[in-house]
Amino acid sequence: MEANSPAKKSRFKLYLTIITIVALLLLIIGLRKDISGVVKNLGQVNAFALLLLIPLEILNYDSYARLYRRLLATLGDKVRYWPMFRLTLELNFVNHILPSGGVSGISYFTVRMRGQGVSGAKSTLAQVLKLFLLYASFQPLLILGLLLLAIRGHASNLVILVATALITLLVVGTLLGIYIIESRQRINATLTFITKLLNKIVHFFRRSQPEIIGVKNAQQTFNELHENYQIFKDRWRELKMPFVYMMVANATEVAAVYAVYVAFGQLVNVGAVILAYAVANFAGLISVLPAGIGIYEGLMTAVLAATGIPADVSLPVTIMYRMLNMSLQLIPGYVLYQNALRHGLSKKPSSG
Repeated sequence: MEANSPAKKSRFKLYLTIITIVALLLLIIGLRKDISGVVKNLGQVNAFALLLLIPLEILNYDSYARLYRRLLATLGDKVRYWPMFRLTLELNFVNHILPSGGVSGISYFTVRMRGQGVSGAKSTLAQVLKLFLLYASFQPLLILGLLLLAIRGHASNLVILVATALITLLVVGTLLGIYIIESRQRINATLTFITKLLNKIVHFFRRSQPEIIGVKNAQQTFNELHENYQIFKDRWRELKMPFVYMMVANATEVAAVYAVYVAFGQLVNVGAVILAYAVANFAGLISVLPAGIGIYEGLMTAVLAATGIPADVSLPVTIMYRMLNMSLQLIPGYVLYQNALRHGLSKKPSSG
């Protein structure tokens, strides 16, 4: 078995690389017409405003790196800043190219953090708390967006319905997550069900592997996950700074979209951008296509149109934002991801 281990690891890396390359090709093919349209319009936009995306993206990744460091420090694991900053880029690449509602990212983060000496349960909890903080921190942003729309008279019944539905979904999802993780029995039952379901899906495609995830070992991790959650429950005040970091991360993403509108000479209602960004991103979580192509652009344009921004204005801006944003994120993320594959996913990220 040990003799075959390097060969298995090599095949795994090869399959993973092939999957990412195919996903990237699908992404480019899906947006080929939009790419040509963006290139034609480059001479009509304010380049200085577009350059603002670079510091905004850096600040965004800085916020995520500091968020993870603070969460893991509360659990007793100190990790360095630069390896974590690079890992957030890798993580973003994985979540974009391998759409799975965040599951791929959680798995990848767990494997990569082994090199930092962080257990799987602590890594998983850090990712779960990130999602919890993401949803919690976006609620005041959505309410602000709705208020800004109402002030300008752009809050139609449809807009209010969409915003209310999103806020309700976020609140219910957050409370449900807390309800599950509060009980050792509930978290074991829920995650065991998910583990068995994943095993069945993998077994359907690979008959030779009835159990790719060991249920007993997974249940041990689930117990540790619950115990680590109790640490945060007792020290909930230490979530203050992670919440602030997540607020900054959300704000920089919305600001990046707005910067593209400014580049096109359009000073639109910020509330419309907030709502459209939220709808497009949450819908993109269930997309089966890389980076949510098609769903993201269509929904963002539709929501913006509902708030009074015509499609002939919002569509070019959305496509330009997507192209620039993904270029700034996916290119360095892909390079770092490939570097991680070459050196071993569970090896310690370099600090240089």
